[in-house]
Amino acid sequence: MTALEFKNIAHSYDHHPVLRDVSLKLKRGEFVCLLGPSGCGKTTLLRLAMGLEHLQKGSISLDDETIADAEAGLHTPPEQRGIGMMFQDYALFPHLTVMENICFGLNNKGRGAKDRGRTVWVTNMLARFGLTRLADGYPGTLSGGEQQRVALLRALAPNPQVLLLDEPFSALDAARRIEMREETAKLIKEAGASAIMVTHDSEEAMFMADRIKIMNKGRIVQSGKPDEIYMKPKSAFIASLFGHANQFCETVSDGHVSTPLGRFNAGNLKEGSKACVFIRPEGVRPLSENEAESNAPTAEVVSSHYLGIASHIHLRRPGLENGSKITFHAQCPGRYLPRIGSRTAYHVDPDLVFIFSEDKD
Repeated sequence: MTALEFKNIAHSYDHHPVLRDVSLKLKRGEFVCLLGPSGCGKTTLLRLAMGLEHLQKGSISLDDETIADAEAGLHTPPEQRGIGMMFQDYALFPHLTVMENICFGLNNKGRGAKDRGRTVWVTNMLARFGLTRLADGYPGTLSGGEQQRVALLRALAPNPQVLLLDEPFSALDAARRIEMREETAKLIKEAGASAIMVTHDSEEAMFMADRIKIMNKGRIVQSGKPDEIYMKPKSAFIASLFGHANQFCETVSDGHVSTPLGRFNAGNLKEGSKACVFIRPEGVRPLSENEAESNAPTAEVVSSHYLGIASHIHLRRPGLENGSKITFHAQCPGRYLPRIGSRTAYHVDPDLVFIFSEDKD
């Protein structure tokens, strides 16, 4: 069953298109992340779903009921949509207490039977997240993590069918972000809500999402499960969203592309065309003396860094042109810190090599 559906959405600001024929289905109980650079239309899509912007083209339906239709002139007010939204800056009311902020969306302010049940839920959630002692305090006295929890509980308190989250962790430090991602995903799943989250952080999207929608220039350019998109990006742009990669631009010859790190199958690219080659750092694995075969390629170690769960090694070797040198990056699990200036053999995993036409977005 579909919880929320966008059909052929287009939207502009001052005649500048920000969304171009976007269609998207959010299944019940599903968590979808919109991933892409700033200005690609992610937040505008959420604002249209919430009703904070009037639809210019297309339609939006919630649980198979149309809530916005540009052609019909239909615009259901935000408070009647049954959609919760958590804003990037949390948007807590400074003059209301923590409890009042969380209960703000309850229609009868806790007096109706349904709302009384939700008030009990709020009380339980405050205890669960260690916020009970802060219930009568004000947002200005809270830490960033506490404000984030309050904003999330306020969005979930009315028990919405769909929850929208706009960069909800961007104001938190790295350690707190990891903690809040797990808490947020677990709470949303427990609530049975469907969710769409906007982010420009690929790791965050992979951690949170059942499906990722990659957006660029107002369009959805790839959709799939996190591992599918990571292992099978459709373009150089999409591959570049998932962290640093070793990149080479070479010419297709005999159905292959030759790079300083090896010769790879060019797939369907035309003979003589320019190709962009992306090789992820974890696709270049340093080899121990016992692993390395006699014909294994070697490179000089420029630097090495232990990152806790993996080691990152910066390497240098001859390029394709006489006398040229190229540097590249390798990554391996655990602790591996070869001496600077030493040489190490390495292996390139072809499954982590991606080749695209140079002119493809």
